[in-house]
Amino acid sequence: MPSIYQMIQYLLQYGIKNSLLTNEDELYARNRIMSVLDLHEWKSSEPLEGKASIHDILDSILDFAEEKGLISDMTTERDLLNAELMTCLLPRPSEVIREFWENYAASPIQATDQFYSFSILSNYIRMDRIQKNRLWKTKTTYGELDITINLSKPEKNPREIARLKNAPSSSYPPCLLCPENEGYKGTLTHPARGNHRIIPLSINHEEWYLQYSPYVYYPEHCIVLKKEHVPMKISRKTFDRLLDFVDQFPHYFIGSNADLPIVGGSILNHDHFQGGRYTFAIEEAPITETFTFMNYPNISAGIVKWPMSVIRLSGAKEEVAEVTEIIWKAWQSYSDESVDIHAFSGDTPHNTITPIARRRDGLYEMDIVLRNNRTSDEHPDGIFHPHQELHHLKKENIGLIEVMGLAVLPGRLVEEMMTLSHYLVEGTEREDWQNDMLKHYDWYEDIRTRRGQQTSKAVEEIIQEEIGSRFLTVLEHSGVFKQTADGQQAFLRFMKKCMNEQKVGDI
Repeated sequence: MPSIYQMIQYLLQYGIKNSLLTNEDELYARNRIMSVLDLHEWKSSEPLEGKASIHDILDSILDFAEEKGLISDMTTERDLLNAELMTCLLPRPSEVIREFWENYAASPIQATDQFYSFSILSNYIRMDRIQKNRLWKTKTTYGELDITINLSKPEKNPREIARLKNAPSSSYPPCLLCPENEGYKGTLTHPARGNHRIIPLSINHEEWYLQYSPYVYYPEHCIVLKKEHVPMKISRKTFDRLLDFVDQFPHYFIGSNADLPIVGGSILNHDHFQGGRYTFAIEEAPITETFTFMNYPNISAGIVKWPMSVIRLSGAKEEVAEVTEIIWKAWQSYSDESVDIHAFSGDTPHNTITPIARRRDGLYEMDIVLRNNRTSDEHPDGIFHPHQELHHLKKENIGLIEVMGLAVLPGRLVEEMMTLSHYLVEGTEREDWQNDMLKHYDWYEDIRTRRGQQTSKAVEEIIQEEIGSRFLTVLEHSGVFKQTADGQQAFLRFMKKCMNEQKVGDI
């Protein structure tokens, strides 16, 4: 068993090797780590033999801290100390910012490559956990959808949940996205952010910040957040900001969640966008109907072949922003009872959009996803939201990431799908099912009716296909204009009406 001094020395060498600190910083960083671990003497030791990952070393140091009584075995306390140890190795924010913009002067790609790598090496992005996620693709008539079962957020045991319930709350930082998170030690109710760094940006002549998501659901999953703690709000400025961002970082896409409950993201109290360097299925989806806006003859516009209702614009930056605004404003007040779309209930608005910007072939491109958050007695969670029969897999909001074709499914499904596989192979009758599995029973019966009894060799692939098919249905439920003749005719009526009202063109 290596000594604590060997593990600390390994941590220091990791930092030097990966340019988190220099040789001149070693003694300083060592003393900071010793202080965190309440060590007052240093014992020189032989280097560790063999290969060890940084995550294994950190876990061993955390075990030492637990044995010493510095922390308990709670996952939250271990995470807090993990971040604090890594913080001892890291440069100040100003140094990270300076290096980012020096790299940007060479190329935007070089800047984001280095910053993304730094965010992984600093253990802010916990790749040891993210690599546990289950990932696969499902072929559909709309392209290949991405499916992930999220295992990167560790589950808490009942004892920890009880303790967290009674932990004091705090109003600082104001939310999980605020710039004040940078360097924050964390508490039992707020994650550690000591190893977190953000890059200041000027977007549309406003102060914003760039960071990466600690959970990176796809490559280089970034978050662009407003300096001020203000709520999400779609406006003309939103479109200008998105297009300005892809002007500065043309290798990234960027999008905004909708700004209304049910159809928005999980964080609506702080204005932010999400982007990254990944090609989602929505980007590869073709155009099925094209339009010409008379006042904007250089704008290519069309309906995208996608399970949700998407309009794609392509052209010059300013004109794309202007036509996006025209469509958004028309949609805000649009109702069509024949397809159950109502813009208002009294004074309560229901229509909004999920906009997504990217560069393609030198032009600016905007996907405008039409959203409506109205509920009904039949669908109390949302008419254009996954319906009740899909809640056994997904009942959370369908935000930007899902809209683009990536399902983020709960970690409980790993164990539940193993049990379901066993039931499908054995043909298990309902009375022999575990109670917590009964939510899947109707789905199980549907699979058996269509596919028959399964073999242990084929069942895993079949369940993956079935989950992908269910996610496609989730997206179809979320589309305001359905993929039917009536639904698509209604979509064309909306396009005609919004253009006629704005007197900007015709189909």
